[in-house]
Amino acid sequence: MRCRRTGRWAGLLAALFLPAVQAQHAPQSACAACHGADGNSTTAGVPSIAGQPRVFLENYLVLTREGLRGSEVMQGLLRGLRDPEIAALAAHYARQPARPRPGAADRGRFERGRAVAARNRCGSCHGAGYRGREQMPRLAGQREEFLLAQLRAYRADRVRGGDTIMAASLYGILDEDFVALAHYFSRLR
Repeated sequence: MRCRRTGRWAGLLAALFLPAVQAQHAPQSACAACHGADGNSTTAGVPSIAGQPRVFLENYLVLTREGLRGSEVMQGLLRGLRDPEIAALAAHYARQPARPRPGAADRGRFERGRAVAARNRCGSCHGAGYRGREQMPRLAGQREEFLLAQLRAYRADRVRGGDTIMAASLYGILDEDFVALAHYFSRLR
């Protein structure tokens, strides 16, 4: 008789808590499909989220869930997630080490990118070493083609829900300088 009761309690506890445990890990699994198992993307055009500042990730995820940023795919994945779940996702990916993609730097583009970043004071917002801070994203080690697309989109004011200061900061910068900036940032560790 006692075994039967214990079995019922175990079954009841499993029924109550297993969905919560599975739900807690389900968003991470969905993130991994595009952003990589550890948040380091191997998919062209998809940003790495490992090592991004927690506040930046939380803000971005909430704004995306609410339909103010991000893609429709991301909005669909985030729909129904509560703030504590989003905070847990952000904390998880913020703790993951960023692993920039291997690849040799083109010395000319790298140095031009360094000069453009210094001249435009990119570090004043994105932090020392361009590792991001608070609500500012990490640029160091990000995918090069993603950075280039974002720079162009910000300059053209085509980033839905994006920071208007970025559009103003990029005004007048040549496309060749964007190419150099993206190359430079992507090669930083």
